[in-house]
Amino acid sequence: MSSNLPDKGYEPHDVEKRWREKWEESRLFSADETSEKPAYSIVIPPPNVTGVLHMGHALNNTMQDILCRHRRLKGDNVLWMPGTDHAGIATQNVVERSLAEKNTDRHELGREKFIEAVWEWREKFGGAIVNQLKHMGASCDWERERFTMDQGLSEAVRTVFARLYHEGLIYRGNYIINWCPRCRTALADLEVEHEETDGALYHIEYPFPDGPGGIVVATTRPETMFGDTAVAVHPDDERHRDLPAEEVILPLAGRRIPVIRDEYVDMSFGTGGLKVTPAHDPNDFEIGRRHGLEELKVIDDDGKMMAGAGRFEGMDRFECRKAALEELKAVGALKKTEPHDHSVGRCYRCRTVVEPNLSRQWFVKAKPLAEKAAQAVRDGRTRIIPKTWEKTYFDWMDNIRDWCVSRQIWWGHRIPAWTCGECGETIVEAETPSSCPRCESASLEQESDVLDTWFSSALWPFSTMGWPHETPLLKTFYPTSVLVTGFDILFFWVARMMMMGIHFMGDVPFRDVYVHALVRDEEGKKMSKSKGNVIDPLSVIERHGTDAFRFTLAAFAAQGRDIKMSEKRVEGYRHFVNKLWNAARFVLMNMDRDGAESEMETDALLEKMSLTDRWITLRLYETAARVSEALDQLRFNDAASALYQFVWHEFCDWHLEAVKPALYGDDPDAKKTATAVLFSTLKAIVTMLHPFMPFVTEEIWDKMSDSKGFLIHERFPEPPSPIPGALTEAGREMDAVMDVITAVRNIRGEMNISPGVPLKALVCARDSFFEKTLLKRRDMALNLARLKSLEVKKGEVEKPPKSASAEIKGAALFVFLEGAVDFSKEAARLEKEIKKLEREMAVHSAKLDNEKFLARAPADIVEKVRTQRGFLLEKRDRLKESLLKIQKQA
Repeated sequence: MSSNLPDKGYEPHDVEKRWREKWEESRLFSADETSEKPAYSIVIPPPNVTGVLHMGHALNNTMQDILCRHRRLKGDNVLWMPGTDHAGIATQNVVERSLAEKNTDRHELGREKFIEAVWEWREKFGGAIVNQLKHMGASCDWERERFTMDQGLSEAVRTVFARLYHEGLIYRGNYIINWCPRCRTALADLEVEHEETDGALYHIEYPFPDGPGGIVVATTRPETMFGDTAVAVHPDDERHRDLPAEEVILPLAGRRIPVIRDEYVDMSFGTGGLKVTPAHDPNDFEIGRRHGLEELKVIDDDGKMMAGAGRFEGMDRFECRKAALEELKAVGALKKTEPHDHSVGRCYRCRTVVEPNLSRQWFVKAKPLAEKAAQAVRDGRTRIIPKTWEKTYFDWMDNIRDWCVSRQIWWGHRIPAWTCGECGETIVEAETPSSCPRCESASLEQESDVLDTWFSSALWPFSTMGWPHETPLLKTFYPTSVLVTGFDILFFWVARMMMMGIHFMGDVPFRDVYVHALVRDEEGKKMSKSKGNVIDPLSVIERHGTDAFRFTLAAFAAQGRDIKMSEKRVEGYRHFVNKLWNAARFVLMNMDRDGAESEMETDALLEKMSLTDRWITLRLYETAARVSEALDQLRFNDAASALYQFVWHEFCDWHLEAVKPALYGDDPDAKKTATAVLFSTLKAIVTMLHPFMPFVTEEIWDKMSDSKGFLIHERFPEPPSPIPGALTEAGREMDAVMDVITAVRNIRGEMNISPGVPLKALVCARDSFFEKTLLKRRDMALNLARLKSLEVKKGEVEKPPKSASAEIKGAALFVFLEGAVDFSKEAARLEKEIKKLEREMAVHSAKLDNEKFLARAPADIVEKVRTQRGFLLEKRDRLKESLLKIQKQA
């Protein structure tokens, strides 16, 4: 065994590269659609083909990998379906920038050549994020990798579009949509990011045709006034009950437009007059439809003014705003300008201000689909975790608007609709038609628009498994088990998958939706390039290793709470990786290979176990149960915490120390039993940690036995039911001994006594169990607490002179200090330390008492100072308590 000993130090980079290659070569992560094992499946949220790994990806995929590796170890047949999204607008923008560098553009290339260029780009650069996910240790079924534009998924998209159209759930019509003048495409409501902007509210008078006066309207977008086709007032508004005319004149244009009455108007806003521009505002569009108003478009697809703007035609919309305001002011129509903070929509890709625009688009009737998707969550067929996100889901689903699915770009799934050049018939079919079904003409022209990227992504849970064909993969793994996703795509993606899955598969696409939180910087701020606080996962991995990074993410992934990430935390868990490595080295160094593994599984082993052997076995069983329960409930941090506590504090700090007398003693049977338990415990540890830290655990497993194969084939520890009474009794005994040892160690720390100084102690037990246990386990207490004597009595005694005391469960402990502590010297040290802390506290208190500091400093800085003062105060009080004890002894 010693020939296969791990190296003295663990260096992750070579280890990780080697195991990544071995795992992939051995096809370890391949799902089996013919297996009779319990099925467990996850579809990866497909990252954009343009993407690179960021913290969100790292967290999301670490969680998925933990779940998949855990279920494999539990004996399930696991499918983790990988793939990437074609990211229509983003990818087209990337390729267009590349073409611009070559002094050409897509229009010069033409559609066919441009699409070829995008596919070439995808083949060359589109796999970057997939390779980075592999770098993270993601155990996806890589042989099944899908792409939202591959042949199978394209067939699914066309089939879905055609079916929805023939079911009356897809239609084409003029509708107000969000338009990006830069990307020159429609955007779904969810693709518009709103931000508060310092703007202005302009009060403009629309005069009556005859006589004085008029109606004053307030607007933030005066450039749209050229598209006004009415002024609306509330029917109950007394100010506009008896108007001198039912028309007003549109300033600068001279057109007469009607005054209409509509309950949508907010009487408390301004003068209660609302300009109605049906072609350039979604609310005005609805008003216009109710009143039969003309829909006059005055801003084109490039954001420039059209003929309806008169002399302003050809101007950029924002230039027109300035020029129109100058003229309005000159003619006396601009009555007032006031500052006004309002929300401005921007394109989620290029940040251009979005223009609400009247356009002929393709829409999905979302409400009938959304009702069933909402009901599926209400009746528990799909759970959203944490449950707090359900309200947000229902609010959106219950108030859903029709989904604009057409995009005016070239890269994407081209809409399978054709128009007959002879009779104008619209043909929508999954397969390309050869002739018009109405007039049999072969003169057919396909729709130039492509589908919204999220349309194909909405089919992901079943299209990736072979739908519309009834495949064994689909039969085995749909519905999927859990979806792990960020809250930012709860509507973009999750809700739409729910709608499409229920409609086309007759069942929900996943049983659980786990919505994870954000990864923020160490001060809790959102990471952004402009702030310079972005942490690059690959750089962190390069410095600290993948296992430490993954465990950090899991350890802080509490449900509903954002993760504050810092490299210091990752560095801390790098120490945990090293601790595990060194523990494994210690175990294997002391391993007696002959017979150790075979003896582990025998019933006789329990009879031969020492107290610490039984205790660590009990704690192993309890930890295994706790980890499995936590992962089943998607409480990643609880699972990580249980493992950390068991491995570092119980196995390494306690068991490895307590077992040394058996390892280094003269009793061969005791040594054999101790090494058998050590081996079995280490085997269980690397198995339980494997989902979190796959690389270092695989490396240790390989060192433990050449014949074992991959760790993925091992089984997760299963506690016996019931747990043997001998183990639970050992747990009670060990707890008592550990309480005594811990109390002695604490007194050493408080009194600044070196661990090498032997001490005398007295334990006064309050019950027979504690007394018998301490008498029986005295040698262990002497060894681990470094005592030269331990007296055990039953009942209460007065505190001996010159001793330090501690209350523990079931007993009182006294440690004799004479000869171990120089009381006057220790008192002087404590007094000096207390004064130093009080000086530091005074600095922090001065800041917190300064009103200017409290008013001007950022909230996080104030809180940091308050926390530091609290920490210093707590530390000072502990030292004062120790000083008081010392003074009483002197």
